Amino acid sequence: MVEAWQLYVAAASVAIVVGVYGAASKRNMLKTILSVEIITASVNLNFLALGSRAGIADSLAQSMVVVSIAIGACVAAVALSIMINVFRHYGSLDLRKLRRLRW
Repeated sequence: MVEAWQLYVAAASVAIVVGVYGAASKRNMLKTILSVEIITASVNLNFLALGSRAGIADSLAQSMVVVSIAIGACVAAVALSIMINVFRHYGSLDLRKLRRLRW
C-alpha cells in the first residue's frame, strides 16, 4: 500500500523535473525565475513529506520550510527587480540578448 508521504515525494520529484526542464530550456527571464521558484516549492514539499511520520509533521522540517519560504521570497524579489532593470535597459527579457553582460 502506498503511503501519503510517498505520493508527496513522487509529486515533488515530478515538479523538480519540470522546474529543471523549464530553467534549462526557456530563454525568457521571467520563465526562468518561475522555474526556479517551482524547484524551490518542490524541495519544500520534499522536506515536509520526508519529515512526516504517521501523519505528524516534524517541527524541525516545518521550521526549515518556513525559513526556506522567507529566503525564497527575498530571492524572488531581488530576481524580479533585476528583471525589471534588464527590461528597462535592453527592452527585452530574452537571455540570449544579454551576452553583453559577459566578461
